[in-house]
Parts: sequence; C-alpha cells; structure tokens
Amino acid sequence: MPTHNEIKLLPHRPSQLFDLVSDIEKYPEFLPWCLSVSQISCKQESDHEIIIADMEIGFQFFRETIRTRVILNRPDDNENGGSVEVEYINGPLKYLRNHWLFKPVDMKSCELDFFVEFEFKSILFQQLIGSLFHQAVKKMVLAFEVRAKELFGDD
Repeated sequence: MPTHNEIKLLPHRPSQLFDLVSDIEKYPEFLPWCLSVSQISCKQESDHEIIIADMEIGFQFFRETIRTRVILNRPDDNENGGSVEVEYINGPLKYLRNHWLFKPVDMKSCELDFFVEFEFKSILFQQLIGSLFHQAVKKMVLAFEVRAKELFGDD
C-alpha cells in the first residue's frame, strides 16, 4: 500500500494553512486532478467540525468520485497545533488515510506534517498509480504551498 509523508517548515501561521486545507470546495481551483468537490453535510461537534464531502478526481481516462469524512481541529497559532484528518467512506478505493498536522513554530511559521496512504480496489489502477504515486503526491503538496504563497505571501 503506497504511503507518503512530508514534513515541511512553512512561513505561514497554522491557522492560515488550516484555513487553506479545510476550504475543500476551493480545491478544483488549484489542486491537480481535482475536478469538483461537493460538501454533503457539515456538523459542529464540541471541539471539532465534521464534513462529509464528495471529490471528483480525474486523469486521462480515469474519473471517479471519492466520498470522505473530513475532521477539522482548528489550531490556535500559539501552542496548540491543529489538524485535518480524512477518513474514507466510499468510492474506488479499498483504503484511505490522510492527515495534515499544523504545529506552530513561532508567530509566523508552522511545521506542516502531511501523510497519505491509500489502496485502490482495482489492481490495475493500483499498478498504474504505483509508479507515479510519490510524484503525484509531491505535486499536490506543492500546489498547496503555491496556493498558500498566493494567498498569504511570504510572511
């Protein structure tokens, strides 16, 4: 099962990066292979928010919709980092686990910990993505970095 983990120091506050990652309906504007996102439901819990969303992804002949549960834990920019946890519900995958962790470093920077692990139900798709997995994920993480720079500057 392919996994990818990146830890980066970025010149943005945890709350800024959290807002970028949690604004899932904007993903089609900047995220490669993301064709559309539809929020199905949103529920506020005591200390976090839960969103159910469908994301349509596509590349060449491949087009599928993945339904996920997105758990949002807002950071406070001081000591408490936040997180975005993604749990798989339905779609072409057998398994998906994804998280974004935002750890404050100082008043203007954040350590970002990105992790993703997934497996397609189809062995054919799994073999196709296998060789390109790390390149594709790095391209997606870079898209978030570029978007953060566009929105927040270099701080």
